[in-house]
This record gives sequence, C-alpha cells and structure tokens, in this order.
Amino acid sequence: MKLLLTSGGIQNPSIHRAMTRLLTKPISECKALCIPTAGYGHPMVIPERAWEFISGHGTTPMSELGWKSVGVLELTALPTIDKDRWISWLTDADVLLVNGGDARYLAYWMRESGFAEVLRNMDHLLWIGLSAGSMVMTPRLGEEFVSPNPLITGDDSGLGWVDFSIFPHVEHPMLPDNTMAAAEEWAARLGTLAYVIDDDTAISVVDGQAEVISEGLWRRIEPPGV
Repeated sequence: MKLLLTSGGIQNPSIHRAMTRLLTKPISECKALCIPTAGYGHPMVIPERAWEFISGHGTTPMSELGWKSVGVLELTALPTIDKDRWISWLTDADVLLVNGGDARYLAYWMRESGFAEVLRNMDHLLWIGLSAGSMVMTPRLGEEFVSPNPLITGDDSGLGWVDFSIFPHVEHPMLPDNTMAAAEEWAARLGTLAYVIDDDTAISVVDGQAEVISEGLWRRIEPPGV
C-alpha cells in the first residue's frame, strides 16, 4: 500500500501532483472511502468536524477533490459488521482518506476491528492521512500527542508501518505550542528518525522509501548518534 502522509490535507499543487502520481488512475475514476474515526478520540474535536471532513466543507482538502465516489468507513462499527462485507468495500476502493484527531485512538480501533490486519494485504490502495491519520503509521507519537483517555490504555506507539515519527502543524498560527523548538525537543525525547512538517508539506512512502513534498516548512531530524 502506498502512503501520502500530510499535515493538513492536499493543500497545494505540489502535494496534489504527488497524489495523482500515486494513484493508479485519474481522480475522476477513483473511489474514495473517508475514515473519520480519529476525530472522536480527541477531546477538542466537536461533532461538526466529522461532517466537514466527509462533505469537503473544512479547511483540509481531502474529499472534495473530484473523486468518482466518496463513502464513509467508520472503524468503530466494523466489529459488528460481517467481515467479508467490509473487506469487499476495501477491495472496491482506490483510496482511503483518513481524518485527524487522536492517533492512539485511531491505532486502537485499527487493531481492535481487524482493519489493520486486513489492510496489510490491500496493495492497491492509497492511504492519504491527515495529521493523526498520518501519525498513526509511525512507530511512536510522543507523549505530547497522546490525549488522556481511560478507555484506551497503552503507551504512545503507533502502528510502526514507517520507520519515522511525524510532528505535524509546525508553526501553525492556531497552534502556538507547535513551534520548531518544541518539535526539536519532542524529537530528542523520542530518539527516532523524525520529520517535522507544516500544513504545506507531505511525505509519500512507496516500497518503504520516503519522499518529502513541500511548499512550506519542514525538517528531518536524525536520531541521536546518527
């Protein structure tokens, strides 16, 4: 499966071009599934955000890009649906649009529902992550990005499908704590390869090889000793 890991969605022409290169056919022929699950796990996300993401009325372009069709795949519902049924939905789709929110919550439901296990065999899909929807693929999130939730226990581990961590929304005007200095401290505590990216930056991953696409601010931070 190919990955396009964004901080703020398809925000500029460079990220859009990268997306079209990763798709196997034109956007107008691709079927998309929106995954809003991560938003429900974040204490600051209100219900309207899920509607904005799915309907394309938000500020993070994903679902409004001209897909042939846009459906909704809610991971918390999957345990109560026949597995063969939702696997057929994935088989029929071309791209997954994965909303932001709480990455640990998203990782929990990807594992709990069986979605993560099935997804490993879906090589035809393109995963487009938004913020937490990108971070979930990393080995570690960092305590700064773990929301308190007594129902979701464990450490700050993501799925570990890539070998680097992501600090999104750096220097965002609405997030005064997301400074480059804070990101450097975050990376030092993690001790892993890390990318710090703003909303005009994305990372594509194909066959394990990462490539940065940016019209904005980003930084690659090597782990200590490298």
